[in-house]
Amino acid sequence: MSERSINDLPEGYVPEIELKENYKPLLKDEYMCPEHIEYFRRRLVQWQEELIKESQETISNLQDEVRDIGDEAERASRETENTLELRTRDRYRKLLSKISKTLEVIKDGDYGYCEDTGEEIGLKRLMVRPIATMTIDAQERWELRQKLLKEGR
Repeated sequence: MSERSINDLPEGYVPEIELKENYKPLLKDEYMCPEHIEYFRRRLVQWQEELIKESQETISNLQDEVRDIGDEAERASRETENTLELRTRDRYRKLLSKISKTLEVIKDGDYGYCEDTGEEIGLKRLMVRPIATMTIDAQERWELRQKLLKEGR
């Protein structure tokens, strides 16, 4: 996620409220006040736009690539690069899905609260990972359960 201005909005984006240039949520503000919600909504939409652009560039690069490579080492190198590009694109696809789900949570009015405990996720965590759905404690418990389930197989 790049450090774009929070007011650098994608074409067609309709803000719910206006935000000051360089606005950042503050701990002293009421948690998930309208400014916080709008800030995170904008960050998510910007991130979504960046991922879509990068995915389109990857597709374009793969389509434009010359397939007729004579040298075996060059062909192997190119295939490795393509595999990495496709893995990155798959990671973007998963992130885009999470961003879409998070934008729905914002619409539903539940953004910023743990889906497991209902507690505040916290501004610091959301600033780093705006798609977070759980508090750090709840996330750690979930990861531990997942690890134990895998070991129990």
